Amino acid sequence: MLVLIWLEFLLLSLIIIICGTKLSKYGDILAEKTEIGGAWIGLILMASITSLPELTTGISSVTIADAPDIALGDIMGACVLNLIILALLDLLDESSPLFSKVGQSHLLSAGFGVVLIGIASLSILIKDMMPVIGTIGIYTPLLFIVYMVGIRAVYFYEKRAIKEFAEEAEKIYKHISTPKAVLMYSLNALIIIMVATALPFVAARLSEQSGLGSNFVGTVFVAMATTLPELVVSVSAMRIGAYDLAIGNLFGSNMFNISLLGLNDIFYTKGSLLADISEAHAITGIMAIIMTAIAVLGLTYRPQKRILLRFGWDSLAIFALGVVNMYFVYTIRNHL
Repeated sequence: MLVLIWLEFLLLSLIIIICGTKLSKYGDILAEKTEIGGAWIGLILMASITSLPELTTGISSVTIADAPDIALGDIMGACVLNLIILALLDLLDESSPLFSKVGQSHLLSAGFGVVLIGIASLSILIKDMMPVIGTIGIYTPLLFIVYMVGIRAVYFYEKRAIKEFAEEAEKIYKHISTPKAVLMYSLNALIIIMVATALPFVAARLSEQSGLGSNFVGTVFVAMATTLPELVVSVSAMRIGAYDLAIGNLFGSNMFNISLLGLNDIFYTKGSLLADISEAHAITGIMAIIMTAIAVLGLTYRPQKRILLRFGWDSLAIFALGVVNMYFVYTIRNHL
Protein backbone atom coordinates (compact mmCIF):
# COMPACT_ATOMS: atom_id res chain seq x y z
CA MET A 1 0.00 0.00 0.00
CA LEU A 2 2.76 2.41 0.96
CA VAL A 3 4.71 1.52 -2.20
CA LEU A 4 1.66 2.30 -4.36
CA ILE A 5 1.23 5.70 -2.68
CA TRP A 6 4.91 6.46 -3.27
CA LEU A 7 4.53 5.51 -6.94
CA GLU A 8 1.43 7.70 -7.23
CA PHE A 9 3.27 10.63 -5.65
CA LEU A 10 6.28 10.18 -7.93
CA LEU A 11 4.07 9.88 -11.02
CA LEU A 12 2.24 13.10 -10.21
CA SER A 13 5.57 14.80 -9.54
CA LEU A 14 6.94 13.62 -12.90
CA ILE A 15 3.89 15.01 -14.74
CA ILE A 16 4.37 18.36 -12.99
CA ILE A 17 8.05 18.38 -13.97
CA ILE A 18 7.27 17.73 -17.66
CA CYS A 19 4.37 20.17 -17.91
CA GLY A 20 6.09 22.74 -15.72
CA THR A 21 9.03 22.79 -18.11
CA LYS A 22 6.70 23.46 -21.05
CA LEU A 23 4.72 26.02 -19.03
CA SER A 24 7.90 28.02 -18.44
CA LYS A 25 8.78 27.97 -22.13
CA TYR A 26 5.37 29.12 -23.33
CA GLY A 27 5.10 31.62 -20.49
CA ASP A 28 8.34 33.19 -21.73
CA ILE A 29 6.92 33.21 -25.27
CA LEU A 30 3.75 34.97 -24.06
CA ALA A 31 5.86 37.55 -22.24
CA GLU A 32 7.55 38.35 -25.56
CA LYS A 33 4.40 38.22 -27.71
CA THR A 34 2.24 40.35 -25.40
CA GLU A 35 5.10 42.71 -24.45
CA ILE A 36 3.88 42.61 -20.85
CA GLY A 37 7.11 41.38 -19.34
CA GLY A 38 8.42 38.24 -17.69
CA ALA A 39 8.07 39.59 -14.16
CA TRP A 40 4.33 40.25 -14.56
CA ILE A 41 3.70 36.97 -16.41
CA GLY A 42 5.46 35.17 -13.57
CA LEU A 43 3.63 37.23 -10.96
CA ILE A 44 0.14 36.49 -12.31
CA LEU A 45 -0.07 33.64 -14.82
CA MET A 46 2.65 31.43 -13.36
CA ALA A 47 2.07 32.18 -9.68
CA SER A 48 -1.69 31.65 -9.79
CA ILE A 49 -1.26 28.22 -11.41
CA THR A 50 1.66 26.97 -9.31
CA SER A 51 -0.12 28.10 -6.11
CA LEU A 52 -3.29 26.09 -6.78
CA PRO A 53 -2.15 23.25 -4.46
CA GLU A 54 -2.04 25.75 -1.59
CA LEU A 55 -5.54 26.91 -2.57
CA THR A 56 -6.93 23.37 -2.60
CA THR A 57 -5.15 22.33 0.59
CA GLY A 58 -6.24 25.45 2.45
CA ILE A 59 -9.93 25.17 1.57
CA SER A 60 -10.06 21.44 2.32
CA SER A 61 -8.22 21.99 5.61
CA VAL A 62 -10.71 24.59 6.92
CA THR A 63 -13.83 22.82 5.60
CA ILE A 64 -13.51 19.04 5.29
CA ALA A 65 -10.65 18.40 7.72
CA ASP A 66 -11.49 21.24 10.15
CA ALA A 67 -7.75 21.81 10.60
CA PRO A 68 -7.07 25.57 10.43
CA ASP A 69 -3.50 25.12 11.70
CA ILE A 70 -2.69 22.94 8.68
CA ALA A 71 -4.04 25.65 6.37
CA LEU A 72 -1.92 28.35 8.02
CA GLY A 73 1.11 26.10 8.27
CA ASP A 74 0.92 25.27 4.58
CA ILE A 75 0.58 28.93 3.54
CA MET A 76 3.36 30.27 5.76
CA GLY A 77 5.58 27.24 5.16
CA ALA A 78 5.13 27.55 1.39
CA CYS A 79 6.24 31.21 1.54
CA VAL A 80 9.49 30.23 3.28
CA LEU A 81 10.06 27.30 0.92
CA ASN A 82 9.56 29.57 -2.10
CA LEU A 83 12.29 31.85 -0.77
CA ILE A 84 14.58 28.86 -0.19
CA ILE A 85 13.96 27.88 -3.83
CA LEU A 86 14.85 31.47 -4.81
CA ALA A 87 18.17 31.13 -3.00
CA LEU A 88 18.90 27.73 -4.58
CA LEU A 89 18.33 29.14 -8.08
CA ASP A 90 21.64 30.95 -7.64
CA LEU A 91 23.38 27.57 -7.91
CA LEU A 92 22.01 27.00 -11.43
CA ASP A 93 23.82 29.90 -13.09
CA GLU A 94 27.58 29.88 -13.53
CA SER A 95 28.03 33.42 -14.83
CA SER A 96 26.97 35.77 -12.02
CA PRO A 97 24.64 36.00 -9.00
CA LEU A 98 20.97 35.81 -9.97
CA PHE A 99 19.92 39.16 -8.51
CA SER A 100 22.48 40.98 -10.66
CA LYS A 101 20.67 40.17 -13.93
CA VAL A 102 16.95 40.70 -13.29
CA GLY A 103 14.62 43.69 -13.54
CA GLN A 104 13.84 46.19 -10.79
CA SER A 105 10.12 45.40 -10.89
CA HIS A 106 10.82 42.50 -8.54
CA LEU A 107 11.46 45.09 -5.83
CA LEU A 108 7.76 45.95 -6.09
CA SER A 109 6.50 42.38 -5.83
CA ALA A 110 8.94 41.62 -2.99
CA GLY A 111 7.89 44.80 -1.19
CA PHE A 112 4.21 44.01 -1.50
CA GLY A 113 4.99 40.48 -0.34
CA VAL A 114 6.53 41.92 2.83
CA VAL A 115 3.42 44.05 3.40
CA LEU A 116 1.07 41.08 2.90
CA ILE A 117 3.04 38.70 5.12
CA GLY A 118 3.38 41.49 7.68
CA ILE A 119 -0.39 42.02 7.78
CA ALA A 120 -0.94 38.28 8.22
CA SER A 121 1.72 37.91 10.93
CA LEU A 122 0.52 40.94 12.88
CA SER A 123 -3.07 39.72 12.62
CA ILE A 124 -2.00 36.39 14.11
CA LEU A 125 -0.22 38.07 17.01
CA ILE A 126 -3.16 40.37 17.86
CA LYS A 127 -5.90 37.91 16.89
CA ASP A 128 -7.78 38.46 20.17
CA MET A 129 -8.11 42.17 19.37
CA MET A 130 -8.81 41.73 15.65
CA PRO A 131 -12.18 43.22 14.53
CA VAL A 132 -14.52 40.70 12.93
CA ILE A 133 -17.29 41.26 10.38
CA GLY A 134 -19.63 38.32 10.86
CA THR A 135 -17.19 35.40 10.70
CA ILE A 136 -14.59 37.24 8.62
CA GLY A 137 -11.60 39.05 10.11
CA ILE A 138 -10.91 42.61 9.01
CA TYR A 139 -7.54 41.40 7.66
CA THR A 140 -9.30 39.49 4.85
CA PRO A 141 -10.49 42.48 2.75
CA LEU A 142 -7.20 44.23 3.56
CA LEU A 143 -5.20 41.34 2.11
CA PHE A 144 -7.31 41.31 -1.05
CA ILE A 145 -6.91 45.08 -1.54
CA VAL A 146 -3.13 45.04 -1.06
CA TYR A 147 -2.76 42.09 -3.46
CA MET A 148 -4.77 43.82 -6.20
CA VAL A 149 -2.85 47.07 -5.74
CA GLY A 150 0.42 45.11 -5.90
CA ILE A 151 -0.25 43.31 -9.19
CA ARG A 152 -1.54 46.54 -10.73
CA ALA A 153 1.62 48.41 -9.69
CA VAL A 154 3.91 45.73 -11.16
CA TYR A 155 1.88 45.65 -14.38
CA PHE A 156 2.22 49.37 -15.05
CA TYR A 157 5.89 49.37 -14.04
CA GLU A 158 6.58 46.55 -16.50
CA LYS A 159 4.67 48.32 -19.29
CA ARG A 160 6.74 51.48 -18.82
CA ALA A 161 10.01 49.55 -18.75
CA ILE A 162 9.18 47.55 -21.89
CA LYS A 163 8.08 50.67 -23.75
CA GLU A 164 11.47 52.25 -23.08
CA PHE A 165 13.46 49.27 -24.34
CA ALA A 166 11.04 47.80 -26.90
CA GLU A 167 13.22 48.70 -29.88
CA GLU A 168 16.32 47.12 -28.34
CA ALA A 169 14.64 43.89 -27.29
CA GLU A 170 15.53 40.90 -29.45
CA LYS A 171 12.64 38.73 -30.59
CA ILE A 172 13.64 35.08 -30.23
CA TYR A 173 10.23 33.41 -30.68
CA LYS A 174 9.24 34.76 -34.09
CA HIS A 175 8.69 31.22 -35.40
CA ILE A 176 5.96 30.48 -32.82
CA SER A 177 2.56 32.09 -33.31
CA THR A 178 0.64 33.74 -30.47
CA PRO A 179 -2.39 31.39 -30.81
CA LYS A 180 -0.11 28.35 -30.54
CA ALA A 181 1.62 29.83 -27.50
CA VAL A 182 -1.74 30.50 -25.81
CA LEU A 183 -3.00 26.99 -26.64
CA MET A 184 0.12 25.19 -25.39
CA TYR A 185 0.34 27.35 -22.28
CA SER A 186 -3.33 26.70 -21.45
CA LEU A 187 -3.02 22.95 -22.08
CA ASN A 188 0.00 22.52 -19.81
CA ALA A 189 -1.55 24.81 -17.21
CA LEU A 190 -4.71 22.69 -17.18
CA ILE A 191 -2.72 19.50 -16.66
CA ILE A 192 -0.74 21.08 -13.81
CA ILE A 193 -3.95 22.33 -12.21
CA MET A 194 -5.48 18.84 -12.19
CA VAL A 195 -2.32 17.09 -11.02
CA ALA A 196 -1.34 19.73 -8.45
CA THR A 197 -4.83 19.62 -6.97
CA ALA A 198 -4.42 15.90 -6.24
CA LEU A 199 -0.82 16.16 -5.03
CA PRO A 200 -1.44 17.43 -1.45
CA PHE A 201 -3.98 14.69 -0.77
CA VAL A 202 -1.56 12.01 -1.96
CA ALA A 203 1.13 13.60 0.22
CA ALA A 204 -1.20 13.54 3.23
CA ARG A 205 -1.95 9.82 2.65
CA LEU A 206 1.76 9.15 2.30
CA SER A 207 2.44 10.95 5.57
CA GLU A 208 -0.25 8.95 7.37
CA GLN A 209 0.68 5.53 5.94
CA SER A 210 4.39 6.04 6.63
CA GLY A 211 3.75 6.94 10.26
CA LEU A 212 4.86 10.55 9.73
CA GLY A 213 1.51 12.04 10.65
CA SER A 214 2.54 14.48 13.37
CA ASN A 215 1.64 18.14 13.10
CA PHE A 216 5.22 19.14 12.31
CA VAL A 217 6.01 16.55 9.67
CA GLY A 218 2.55 16.71 8.14
CA THR A 219 2.62 20.46 7.77
CA VAL A 220 6.16 20.59 6.38
CA PHE A 221 5.60 17.59 4.09
CA VAL A 222 2.41 19.01 2.61
CA ALA A 223 4.06 22.43 2.21
CA MET A 224 6.90 20.79 0.28
CA ALA A 225 4.40 18.95 -1.90
CA THR A 226 2.42 22.09 -2.68
CA THR A 227 5.56 24.06 -3.62
CA LEU A 228 6.72 21.44 -6.13
CA PRO A 229 5.08 23.30 -9.06
CA GLU A 230 6.90 26.52 -8.08
CA LEU A 231 10.19 24.63 -7.94
CA VAL A 232 9.74 22.97 -11.32
CA VAL A 233 8.52 26.08 -13.13
CA SER A 234 11.25 28.32 -11.68
CA VAL A 235 14.08 25.87 -12.41
CA SER A 236 12.75 25.35 -15.95
CA ALA A 237 12.57 29.12 -16.47
CA MET A 238 16.16 29.48 -15.27
CA ARG A 239 17.38 26.84 -17.72
CA ILE A 240 15.95 28.74 -20.70
CA GLY A 241 17.37 32.04 -19.42
CA ALA A 242 13.99 33.47 -18.35
CA TYR A 243 15.33 34.84 -15.05
CA ASP A 244 12.56 37.40 -14.55
CA LEU A 245 9.96 34.69 -15.09
CA ALA A 246 11.57 32.47 -12.43
CA ILE A 247 11.80 35.18 -9.76
CA GLY A 248 8.41 36.65 -10.67
CA ASN A 249 6.84 33.23 -10.16
CA LEU A 250 8.27 32.87 -6.64
CA PHE A 251 7.52 36.39 -5.39
CA GLY A 252 4.13 36.22 -7.07
CA SER A 253 3.38 32.87 -5.44
CA ASN A 254 4.08 34.34 -2.02
CA MET A 255 1.73 37.25 -2.70
CA PHE A 256 -0.93 34.89 -4.00
CA ASN A 257 -0.46 32.47 -1.09
CA ILE A 258 -1.04 35.16 1.53
CA SER A 259 -4.14 36.37 -0.31
CA LEU A 260 -5.38 32.77 0.00
CA LEU A 261 -5.39 33.27 3.75
CA GLY A 262 -8.28 35.66 3.22
CA LEU A 263 -10.08 33.16 1.01
CA ASN A 264 -9.62 30.44 3.63
CA ASP A 265 -11.06 32.84 6.20
CA ILE A 266 -14.22 33.17 4.08
CA PHE A 267 -14.61 29.38 3.83
CA TYR A 268 -14.00 28.93 7.57
CA THR A 269 -17.51 29.40 8.95
CA LYS A 270 -16.80 28.85 12.66
CA GLY A 271 -15.52 32.41 13.04
CA SER A 272 -12.37 34.30 12.20
CA LEU A 273 -9.78 31.82 10.92
CA LEU A 274 -6.90 33.37 12.84
CA ALA A 275 -8.83 33.18 16.11
CA ASP A 276 -8.51 29.38 16.05
CA ILE A 277 -4.86 28.93 15.12
CA SER A 278 -1.60 28.96 17.04
CA GLU A 279 0.40 32.18 17.34
CA ALA A 280 3.47 30.10 16.45
CA HIS A 281 2.64 30.59 12.76
CA ALA A 282 3.63 34.24 13.14
CA ILE A 283 7.24 33.12 13.66
CA THR A 284 7.31 31.56 10.19
CA GLY A 285 5.71 34.72 8.81
CA ILE A 286 8.30 36.97 10.45
CA MET A 287 11.10 34.78 9.14
CA ALA A 288 9.62 35.03 5.62
CA ILE A 289 9.60 38.83 5.99
CA ILE A 290 13.30 38.88 6.95
CA MET A 291 14.20 36.55 4.09
CA THR A 292 12.26 38.71 1.60
CA ALA A 293 13.93 41.85 2.98
CA ILE A 294 17.34 40.29 2.26
CA ALA A 295 16.15 39.57 -1.29
CA VAL A 296 15.22 43.26 -1.61
CA LEU A 297 18.73 44.22 -0.48
CA GLY A 298 20.20 41.85 -3.07
CA LEU A 299 17.98 43.24 -5.85
CA THR A 300 19.02 46.77 -4.91
CA TYR A 301 22.74 46.20 -4.32
CA ARG A 302 23.10 43.66 -7.16
CA PRO A 303 26.16 41.74 -5.91
CA GLN A 304 28.63 40.64 -8.58
CA LYS A 305 30.68 38.14 -6.55
CA ARG A 306 29.94 34.81 -4.93
CA ILE A 307 31.15 33.95 -1.45
CA LEU A 308 30.50 30.20 -1.17
CA LEU A 309 30.08 27.67 -3.98
CA ARG A 310 27.78 29.62 -6.33
CA PHE A 311 25.94 31.43 -3.55
CA GLY A 312 26.00 35.21 -3.37
CA TRP A 313 25.88 36.65 0.16
CA ASP A 314 22.18 37.40 -0.25
CA SER A 315 21.08 33.96 -1.45
CA LEU A 316 23.28 32.26 1.16
CA ALA A 317 21.69 34.35 3.94
CA ILE A 318 18.18 33.54 2.64
CA PHE A 319 18.97 29.83 2.52
CA ALA A 320 20.50 29.85 6.02
CA LEU A 321 17.46 31.61 7.48
CA GLY A 322 15.20 29.07 5.79
CA VAL A 323 17.08 26.28 7.55
CA VAL A 324 16.86 28.15 10.86
CA ASN A 325 13.11 28.52 10.35
CA MET A 326 12.79 24.75 9.85
CA TYR A 327 14.49 24.30 13.21
CA PHE A 328 12.10 26.74 14.85
CA VAL A 329 9.15 24.95 13.25
CA TYR A 330 10.46 21.63 14.55
CA THR A 331 10.84 22.87 18.12
CA ILE A 332 7.60 24.86 18.27
CA ARG A 333 5.16 22.72 16.28
CA ASN A 334 5.29 20.07 18.96
CA HIS A 335 3.42 22.51 21.21
CA LEU A 336 0.59 23.23 18.74
